[in-house]
Amino acid sequence: MVSVSERMNALRDRGQCALIPFITAGDPNLDTTAKALQVLDRSGADLIELGVPYSDPLADGPVIQAAATRALARGVGLDDVLAMLKPLSPTLQAPIILFIYYNPILNRGIEPFLQAVVDAGVKGLVVPDLPLEEMDVLLKPAQAAGVEVTLLVAPTTPKERYEAIATKCQGFIYLVSVTGVTGIRTKIESRVQDILLDLQGVTDKPIGVGFGIAEPGQAKQVMEWGADAVIVGSAFVKRLADGEPHQSLLAVESLCRALKGAIASD
Repeated sequence: MVSVSERMNALRDRGQCALIPFITAGDPNLDTTAKALQVLDRSGADLIELGVPYSDPLADGPVIQAAATRALARGVGLDDVLAMLKPLSPTLQAPIILFIYYNPILNRGIEPFLQAVVDAGVKGLVVPDLPLEEMDVLLKPAQAAGVEVTLLVAPTTPKERYEAIATKCQGFIYLVSVTGVTGIRTKIESRVQDILLDLQGVTDKPIGVGFGIAEPGQAKQVMEWGADAVIVGSAFVKRLADGEPHQSLLAVESLCRALKGAIASD
C-alpha cells in the first residue's frame, strides 16, 4: 500500500481531487466496519479515515460522538480496531488514516503505539487534540516509523501559524471548514476558499477540506475552490448507523460513488 502523501501527490499530478471518507470503528460492530472499509475501497475512496472510539471526542459532532459511544459500550478499543485492520489492510488500495485522540497514544507509549499501528497497516494519523507546539513528540518517531501525521488548520487559526503547520505536516494539511465540531451542514462557508488560497500561498503540500461536507454538490464546490481532497464523515457514519447492516452498506456505497462522481475529472 502506498503512503498517504504518495497517494495525494499522485492524484494531484493527474489533476484529480481525492475522496477521503471517515467512519467510526466498531459502529455498529467491527465486522460491519471491515465490510464498510472494503465497500469504500472499491467505490471510489482514495484514502480512508478510521476513527478510534474515544470517551471524550472534543472535535466530533453528535453523529460521530453517538457512534463512538455505541462502540465503546460494546467494548471496542484500540487493540480491537488494530486486530480488525491487520489482516484487512493488505487487501485495500486506499491508505488507512487513523483518527485518534492523544490520550490512548500516551497510555500505550508512543513507540509501542507506532509499532502496533505499523503492524496493522496504518499509513497516517490525525491527532486533533495534540497542539502544534507539542507535536514533535509524535512527529519525529512517526516519521521514522513510516507513519505520516496530518495536521489541522481551523478557521480560527492565525495566518502566522499556517507556515509552521505546513512545514511540520507530513501527509496533507487538513483544513477544517467550520468553527466547531464535525457534522452535516446545509452549506459550506465561503471563507474556506479564502483560507485555501492563503494556505496555498505558503505551501505546496496537498490540502484536504473536511467537517460539514455531506453531499456531492458540496464536495464539488470545495474541489472547485481548489481543495486537493474532500473529507466526508458524519454522512457516512449516519448511514452505517441507520438500518440493518446490508442496507447500510449499500447506502455507504451509493454515497461514496456519488461523491466520487461529483469530483471526478472530466
